[in-house]
Amino acid sequence: MSRDYEIYELNDFVLQQGATLRAAKLAYRTYGTLNVDKSNAIVYPTWYSGRHWENEWLIGEDKALNPNEYFIIVPNMFGNGLSSSPSNTPAPYNGPHFPNITVYDQVRAQHQLVTAHFGISQLVAVVGWSMGAGQSFQWAVSYPDMVSRILPFCGSARTSEHNKVFLDSVKAAIETDAAFLNGEYSTQPSKGLRAAARVYAGWGFSQPFYWQQLYKQLGYATLEDFLVGYWEGFFLDGRDANNLLAMLWTWRNGNVGNTPGFNGDHEAALASIKAKAIVMPAERDLYFPVDDEVYEVSCMNNAEFRAIPGVWGHFAGAGLHAPDTAFINAALVELLATP
Repeated sequence: MSRDYEIYELNDFVLQQGATLRAAKLAYRTYGTLNVDKSNAIVYPTWYSGRHWENEWLIGEDKALNPNEYFIIVPNMFGNGLSSSPSNTPAPYNGPHFPNITVYDQVRAQHQLVTAHFGISQLVAVVGWSMGAGQSFQWAVSYPDMVSRILPFCGSARTSEHNKVFLDSVKAAIETDAAFLNGEYSTQPSKGLRAAARVYAGWGFSQPFYWQQLYKQLGYATLEDFLVGYWEGFFLDGRDANNLLAMLWTWRNGNVGNTPGFNGDHEAALASIKAKAIVMPAERDLYFPVDDEVYEVSCMNNAEFRAIPGVWGHFAGAGLHAPDTAFINAALVELLATP
């Protein structure tokens, strides 16, 4: 697992909501070598709070994302603390003043990296988990002639209202900590972050996961051990409250229908996708239920619905459970083999 990365200077980047993110930076890491005709590139975006090294579980010589065959670009989302974020942006857009970033903005910045920096005009695929899945859909809508294949797993092209209820509870958990100080804190509001972790814990894994005490397979002896050791530890592992809130806004407002030219029409945006797609929700995902993705696939012209079986819920897509990882990898092998 390597935490090294490179920075692409976007300079003054005008956002969809109208603000200008000055001296904008996109952090990224690549795996493998770009071939001579620049035809072997795959984009694999990060997810809510994720950093590039937390995507590496799906990359390897024994995986579909084989760096001996493909040039894999992992761009870090705006807001994750490596790319331009509340925590590293100077005034006046520092901290809680950081501008709102849409999924469309995220992908447009990545497109600039791929085309202007690397000179790539065609992508083999875009693949991603959770918010990475949302970016995969957005890539295919924004650049339909450039993206040949997408494999979005455990994510959606539009954030549902039920999902927004969850996100609002995470936001409230962080902001109600007195130490949050309306985002002007000097030390992290740890009580709020721990509370947000507890909210997340009830959604990230399914009810049968907890009933069967499958957290013991991850090395946690009791439920409380899991809630503190895994979930609270996750939110306290170098994650900044304002960064989390910035990415939460992006997630909450996710909708490919907001791509210019579609006037908010989510179904028309999905219908415009030319890429071959395998759309993979997890059977017990509480954020992105199976039925939501059955619906989204029904709006697409060249897409297959394929649910990840089992009870690991949303985190079936996190590389924690070998059978789920194998299922995702097998689908990706299949997708990449299609002409």
